[in-house]
Amino acid sequence: MRKTKIICTLGPATEQTDVLRQLIQKGADVFRLNMSHAEHAWVSEIVPRIRQLAQEMGQPVGLLLDTQGPAIRTGDLKTDLHLNSGDILELTVGGAKGEEPYSVDVNYGGLLNDVSVGDTILMDNGLIRLVVLEKREDRVLCKAITPGTLGSRRHINLPGVYVNLPPLTEKDLADISLGTELGVDFVALSFVRQKSDLDQLRTVLAEKKSKALIIAKIEDRLAVQSIDDMIEGADAIMIARGDLGVECPMEELPIIQRRIVKHCIRLGKPVIVATQMLESMITNPLPTRAEITDVANAVFEQADAIMLSSETSVGRYPVECVEVLNRVALRIERSGGAGYAKSVGLKDARQKTVASAVVLANSLQRAKIIVFTRYGTMARNVSNLRPENAPIFAFTPGEEVRRQLAICWGVYPVRIGFTGDPNVTIEAAEKFLREANLTTPGDQLVIISDVRAGEDRIDSVQLRTAK
Repeated sequence: MRKTKIICTLGPATEQTDVLRQLIQKGADVFRLNMSHAEHAWVSEIVPRIRQLAQEMGQPVGLLLDTQGPAIRTGDLKTDLHLNSGDILELTVGGAKGEEPYSVDVNYGGLLNDVSVGDTILMDNGLIRLVVLEKREDRVLCKAITPGTLGSRRHINLPGVYVNLPPLTEKDLADISLGTELGVDFVALSFVRQKSDLDQLRTVLAEKKSKALIIAKIEDRLAVQSIDDMIEGADAIMIARGDLGVECPMEELPIIQRRIVKHCIRLGKPVIVATQMLESMITNPLPTRAEITDVANAVFEQADAIMLSSETSVGRYPVECVEVLNRVALRIERSGGAGYAKSVGLKDARQKTVASAVVLANSLQRAKIIVFTRYGTMARNVSNLRPENAPIFAFTPGEEVRRQLAICWGVYPVRIGFTGDPNVTIEAAEKFLREANLTTPGDQLVIISDVRAGEDRIDSVQLRTAK
């Protein structure tokens, strides 16, 4: 059983029902809706299809709505601009008329206030590097440091510059409103810079009575510098290595990734490693050896999930990409992990009870962990301790909780009705596992549950032998 979860971004390459079915069969756990490109009509049509398909297949498939965020982009160009080193590129704001041979409008009017002479501006994922030479009333003059071809609507990064944009744009709010109506399980906040950004999103979700979990996308220096605050304010973290790799020195990126994964495990929050994991498979049927090693490193670090972006949204081989991730993850998981869970901080008695159950499971041959959870907290606590060998079967009465647990390392969520008698519920769970061939006679079942004694709740750990 694979413990590392797989997230697939949907798009033209994967919108057909038969392809969605194949992705689920090959191991996709969560589908991502990238609102930088997705139209509302498309989202409204595909979400119910995914829900129906997952129900037919009996799989807990989560849905992640990824906001565009306060992205700074160039405007439309009649023709691409072919820049050489030393060329002057004029960035206009507010639709001002260009005065230089190379000129492009920018969608952010505050650019003039935020940048200073000497600042670096990166375009198109860092492929074009500019330096600010001069600021005028409605434009910024820059010198190209690296040659490149600039097309329409290219992303702009301002490394080290605090951008005075709101964390949620009008587009984001409209997209989130649609997502909550459709019942998405996760909302990812792009370009999060401080904990208050996450608090604002949480307020918006609460107003819409949504229980969607919040994922903070770490993709600039400010978020990295306050990573523990980001982890505290979010329900999960995504290491968005695209913009992060542009914002930070490239040689620092592996260190940043490792540090964030370690901090997330220590502080008890799921963590996703994303972007360019199998980039070459957008056009090629096989990955590079370097990509295999990159995926293997994320699995060895025991990230909760690894994510595919363009590979499955517009790539030629989306199903093959999922097969590659599944194959690599299964092999690397058998070789062990980085062991970051040894530094997990246990904050309360319930977490310590869970920890004792994991220690017990680690000491047994053929152990399986069974956890009963109404809200998913107990299952996430078990997952965060990264049991050495035992799979985690999380039984919950709620379908929404079941889908949200699909992102957690090592957790296999199952929906089951809870009865007033804990023994009856446990026996029903054992029966399910037995009939699904997930346990065999003689397996050691470490059961974590709470029982009611009057008005008191008593956490318990039991050891049973599977029949």
